[in-house]
Amino acid sequence: MNRKTYGYAARLTATALTTALLALAGCTGTAEQAKKEEPTDLVWPLPPDPPRIKYVGSYRFRKDVEAGDKLSAVDLLLGKKEGLGESLRKPYGVHADRDGRIFVTDVGWGKVVVFDPKNRKFEFWGQAGRGVLGLPIGVTSDSTGRVYVTDASQGRVVVFDRNGEFVAAMGKKGELERPAGIAIDEDRQRVYVVDTYKHHIAVFDLGGRLISTIGARGTAPAQFNFPTNLTVGPEGRLYVMDSMNFRVQILDPDGKAISAFGENGRNPGQFARGKGIALDSEGHIYVVDAAFNNFQVFDPDGRLLLFIGSNGRNPGEFWLPAGAYIDNEDRIYVADQYNFRIQVFQYLGERAADAPAPQSVTAETPAEPPSQ
Repeated sequence: MNRKTYGYAARLTATALTTALLALAGCTGTAEQAKKEEPTDLVWPLPPDPPRIKYVGSYRFRKDVEAGDKLSAVDLLLGKKEGLGESLRKPYGVHADRDGRIFVTDVGWGKVVVFDPKNRKFEFWGQAGRGVLGLPIGVTSDSTGRVYVTDASQGRVVVFDRNGEFVAAMGKKGELERPAGIAIDEDRQRVYVVDTYKHHIAVFDLGGRLISTIGARGTAPAQFNFPTNLTVGPEGRLYVMDSMNFRVQILDPDGKAISAFGENGRNPGQFARGKGIALDSEGHIYVVDAAFNNFQVFDPDGRLLLFIGSNGRNPGEFWLPAGAYIDNEDRIYVADQYNFRIQVFQYLGERAADAPAPQSVTAETPAEPPSQ
């Protein structure tokens, strides 16, 4: 190629690059505009029935709580990725404390990711020292601000203070094998830990001493088969996702069976891969099912009222969802694993028709999930 031809090719390449950048800048603007115009009226059930649950938004990136500059068209063209190293990788458990901080056990990072919208902070906990985490699964907090995290690979519960500093650990050698879900009953000074591989619930006092265990492997009342998660309800009742018995069991604080509902199947009201479980302020029971890619809502007697979600990447859709939590304001948090986000919904209650719409948080479009 002679010098004249080379110069022409260089100018042509520069022109093409400029054109591509302008086009990409236009596409970026269109995408931002489309996101702003995204409907925020996703409710369940659909009209004309009064809405009971509303989609609010999602958390995934650092910038969802911290202010930051958006990527330019040049950055996008050159392959720079937004949120690289500062976003969720594979969220499993989720919990919100009384200050509105959202704690996510991320099995991809092997750490706890903390979103703090009020103080506009994004943090990782459990990265080093005595509180280092390996495979965090369950997470909860108490009224003092302490945060309790189950670590399935280390067979222990790690306790942090409200600033993320290590305080203590629960579970001496042999006491826990594969801890998963965790819940606290402060009235009775108890910490309940689901041990999936031991098919029981370990009961600790708040000082970390093992008091007792509830259950054994089996199908009878108060027996379990690979349980995963639990929550504490009114009067200290335990609501346990007995995953491979395909049922929810309700027990009294000492582990005596009260009732159960559910069976194996693919129809509404049945379970296939039950994961997270939570209660709203009116006693409705929410169960996440990873196989159905949804969460189902039951009344206190186990009758199906509603189900939300299907497989997909859009708001209100899921890909292998896992943990769930409902806070004191009836905000529903669901860990959407392969969409790499926490989706947030609002239970509107019986006066939903007159209730004001909740304020939305950011709703990110997930990146392409990894191939399986």
